[in-house]
Amino acid sequence: MSGHSKWSQIKRQKGVADVKRGALFTKLAREIIVAARQGGGDPDANFRLRLAIQKARENNMPMENIERAVKRGTGGGEEGNVTELTYEGYGPGGAAILVQAMTDNRNRTASEVRNVFTRAGGNLAESGSVAWNFEPKGVITITDGLKDPEDAALLAIDAGAEDVKVDDGSLEIYTKPEDVEVVKKALEDKKLKVSSSEVSMVAKVHVEQDVPTAIKTLRLLDKLEELDDVQRVFSNVDFPDEAIEQYEG
Repeated sequence: MSGHSKWSQIKRQKGVADVKRGALFTKLAREIIVAARQGGGDPDANFRLRLAIQKARENNMPMENIERAVKRGTGGGEEGNVTELTYEGYGPGGAAILVQAMTDNRNRTASEVRNVFTRAGGNLAESGSVAWNFEPKGVITITDGLKDPEDAALLAIDAGAEDVKVDDGSLEIYTKPEDVEVVKKALEDKKLKVSSSEVSMVAKVHVEQDVPTAIKTLRLLDKLEELDDVQRVFSNVDFPDEAIEQYEG
């Protein structure tokens, strides 16, 4: 799989066994609240809210928590002052990193993000320094029960996918953001089990790193993900399999 998929898979595996599930639910709820606040509480008419709810369900967030988050988003209240921020920076070996955060305290979040970069030997960058290399894409991943990856890839292309990557029996599918649900449904209608689907920020140009540097980058991404105000982290590194194995081990 590509670097994007490898990093995403690590996050999903860690999320399943995460003892800090409360922290995960807080981040999921925050995304639902902001999506509902911006586009209304009807998922059928609010694409971002629909995807946020879908992600919450995939992570086994209780339905009552989801409904409560939607109500908080449409009714104002304590989350009304949450602001969305994007930080750009460079990690070990010059890795480009994009950090999406939601916060009620800009100074606190900026300080925490900067400290994590600094401790990892990286640094925050000026706005636009990194963002140019990322673009929003629908990303659908199939990792389980895939008998014929090539056939599944053709089905995805027929359904509107822009690009597909087959690697070691797994399939990563890229779509326009607005097409991710259509392509996902088409695959599920063919009895294919979708492991994950989301709108992500995908790097246009990837970089390769040696194993020691890649492990340092993975550690930095993890530390950023652990910050309470950070929602999502993206990089342009295509991680070597050896680095993934050593880091997970």
